[in-house]
Amino acid sequence: MKKIIEIEELALTIAAIYLIYTLHIGLSWWVYVLLFFSPDIGMIGYLLNNKSGAVIYNLFHHRAAAIIVAGIGYYLLNDYLILAGLIMLAHASFDRIFGFGLKYYTGFKHTHLGVMK
Repeated sequence: MKKIIEIEELALTIAAIYLIYTLHIGLSWWVYVLLFFSPDIGMIGYLLNNKSGAVIYNLFHHRAAAIIVAGIGYYLLNDYLILAGLIMLAHASFDRIFGFGLKYYTGFKHTHLGVMK
């Protein structure tokens, strides 16, 4: 079952990256790579405490938040908001391939997918 979930997350990652490719935004390829990992800035909340870290991290890694951001961008015809939402979606799905799930308040390694090793 775990392999099926990993394949599903890979498919979501690839789909989001493809949709990013279809946007008419003229950025260099290295900027897209940098942006892909930008949701990890949410880890900065862990400098305060576990609860703040979990809330901020989860905000940047929640797929519903990503879809809302992209949806607002679509509604407003704003490719940059669509890009932000798709990057959040691609990154969150990519993280889940490797077992990085949404965080609990008990610590960074405690996720909705289980305890990370």
